[in-house]
Amino acid sequence: MKGLSDQEIIDSVKKGNHSDYAILIDKYKNKALSMLTKMLKNKMEAEEVLQDSFLKAFKGLNNFKGESKFSTWFYKIVYNSALSRLSTQKRKTESEMTSIDEHFDLESDNNYNIAEQEDLSLFINEMVKKLPPNYASVISMFYLEGMSCEEISKVLETTENNVKVILHRSRSAFKDIMIKNNYIKEVYD
Repeated sequence: MKGLSDQEIIDSVKKGNHSDYAILIDKYKNKALSMLTKMLKNKMEAEEVLQDSFLKAFKGLNNFKGESKFSTWFYKIVYNSALSRLSTQKRKTESEMTSIDEHFDLESDNNYNIAEQEDLSLFINEMVKKLPPNYASVISMFYLEGMSCEEISKVLETTENNVKVILHRSRSAFKDIMIKNNYIKEVYD
């Protein structure tokens, strides 16, 4: 079953071979978990939302028409589930109003020494987690998942031009974090 396309696997699942859905889970779980972890900033919550997303996708598989790739349809479910979770979290902490400056509070991270970091990608992932959820998700989809701006626009239900604007702002925010904390100098030293 490994050589089959997503659509062939979906057709098999729709015919009653529900165990074939595990192939899709194996194929998309790592990338989706990575995106969710960056958005939710909590691995346990990300795993919970991922399970919910796979369940929603399974239940909605009959509604999948194949007009877009399965991955695009699935990442849309994942993204919307993460937004719902963030909305719930926001309501829980509504009394703790924070400003954008606090969102980028990196003062406690000044002891972070890149020389001790074994893998630069781990460092970059940590910095991406410092971004607001919408920026982190777009960076993740574009750079880590390899999705095009068109695919991301379908996931976010926005225009391709808006995705490009968000991507630009995400890059700028990432760069600002790096500059603000002198990480760029450390990375290149």
